[in-house]
Amino acid sequence: MKQAYVDPERGIAVSVRAVRKTYGAKTAVENMNLEIYRGEIFGLIGANGAGKTTTVECVLGTRAFDSGSVTVLGMNPVTDRKRLFSRVGVQFQETRFQDRITVTEACETAVALYPRARDWRPLLDRFALAGRERSPVNSLSGGERQKLAVILALIPDPELLVLDELTTGLDPAARRSVWNFLRELGESGTTIVLTSHFMDEVEFLCDRVAILSAGRVVRSGNPAALIAEEGAKNLEELFLRCMDAEEQLEYRKEREGETA
Repeated sequence: MKQAYVDPERGIAVSVRAVRKTYGAKTAVENMNLEIYRGEIFGLIGANGAGKTTTVECVLGTRAFDSGSVTVLGMNPVTDRKRLFSRVGVQFQETRFQDRITVTEACETAVALYPRARDWRPLLDRFALAGRERSPVNSLSGGERQKLAVILALIPDPELLVLDELTTGLDPAARRSVWNFLRELGESGTTIVLTSHFMDEVEFLCDRVAILSAGRVVRSGNPAALIAEEGAKNLEELFLRCMDAEEQLEYRKEREGETA
């Protein structure tokens, strides 16, 4: 399990203050407060519907929120979106690709979007996609498309990398390979924010986590410290304690779907 690495001297990469987001009568995020430091790996965990993806979208400025404030790398993600996105890499939970676009075309299109772009070919090697350069993206497996989405997020050589359910659909060996790469990336100083419902993934990668329930942060801190404080066997036990009965049922359905 990863021990805490938080260095406030490096400054704050993401600041979320009293953010609220509703969809009609449904409150998706309520009084969200987060501080994520530069150079740390921070996890948002919760069952489906807990507010993880909405929080990420509010942080990135791709989803308008009702009240509160967000600062990312010292910028307003709405008014400074173009400048911000030259320094941020994002892998959304569902990445859509153009019909019949090849792996090379997808990567070269991403390169053209950024003033500073990283060579994507070594990334194909690292993510076991070498040899698939000419393959249409729609011919890739779900796990391969997921890895390609992560590669595209890495192309701008970002200061901040945001990953939404990054290893869903990957087999155990591929998941472990992605984890090792992200660990190296974090150790090099890149700030990483990820959402996940895999507790082993969170324990391996994250310096700190925020557990969400019904759109609120109910617990936050270093995973190992939280487990010790609560006398839990592991992060999953602690996580389940923080959720209501409906969220526990949703979480178990998610896990059953992944292992089916």
